[in-house]
Amino acid sequence: MELWIPITIAAAFLQNLRSVGQKHLKGVMGTTGATFVRFGFGMPFVLVLWLLLHSAAGYEFPEIHGTFLAWTLLGGLGQISAQFLLIYLFSFRNFAVGTAYSRTEPAQAAIFGLVLLGEMAGFGALIAIAVTVIGVMLISVARVPMSWGNLFRSLISRTALIGLASGTLFGVTAVAYRAASLSLGGPNYLMQATTTLAVTITFQTVIMLAWMLWRDRAEVGRIAKAWKPSLFVGFVGAAASLGWFTAMTLQQAAVVKALAQIEMIFTFASSVFFFREHINRTEVAGCLLIVAGIVLLVLL
Repeated sequence: MELWIPITIAAAFLQNLRSVGQKHLKGVMGTTGATFVRFGFGMPFVLVLWLLLHSAAGYEFPEIHGTFLAWTLLGGLGQISAQFLLIYLFSFRNFAVGTAYSRTEPAQAAIFGLVLLGEMAGFGALIAIAVTVIGVMLISVARVPMSWGNLFRSLISRTALIGLASGTLFGVTAVAYRAASLSLGGPNYLMQATTTLAVTITFQTVIMLAWMLWRDRAEVGRIAKAWKPSLFVGFVGAAASLGWFTAMTLQQAAVVKALAQIEMIFTFASSVFFFREHINRTEVAGCLLIVAGIVLLVLL
């Protein structure tokens, strides 16, 4: 089995835990605060790992250059915006369906990968991406009577448009992070991924903290009061990000994100067991299509 596959599955599981934690935090702080904790409380863990890789493992720090910084800036801002929209979605529909709207990300990452990096996913990967996206779209209309009219209205609804925008930004972010990591050229994939994450998460923490101090200082107080669950979100978020960055250094972003659809399986489990939300047959069918797409991706 190629190394990027177990890394991606682990990252998807950790990302789901992070989303569960963020939905909980959404009840005690605003969308901005719930977005910030994923970066601010994750940064110390990332920086410690980065320094350990250098001091204990003996890996050299890569040379930071303009191209790298440009890609990290694009990815960092894109991720903040995408994460904000995803958390905002939780206010509209249940946890599983809210997450599903943004899961068109692999298809969009394939397009941006081709446009920005000239990377073309293989035919088998494109088939797998299409199957998983169909599964996601099936989930998105699972709560309304099945008809062409309802399907069209669902796709142009406010919720769908926000979700699709989130998926677009996540797609751009994934490609930008892969480009940033690859631009370092060494010393190895783990140090490249960790360096990219360390620089990005520090930038994201600083810019979001500055924004809150300028526009909503009360939010900083709400975050401080919820420091324990915020620390959990930060840790699992940092671990998930390290997995994504490492996997996308080893493999095309669109292919990694197609396998990452397995997160929907974890999301459904969270929806049922943590939030006591009912999952209907159409959502189960969409979930099975996602699994089928993942199987195709691994086999083809």
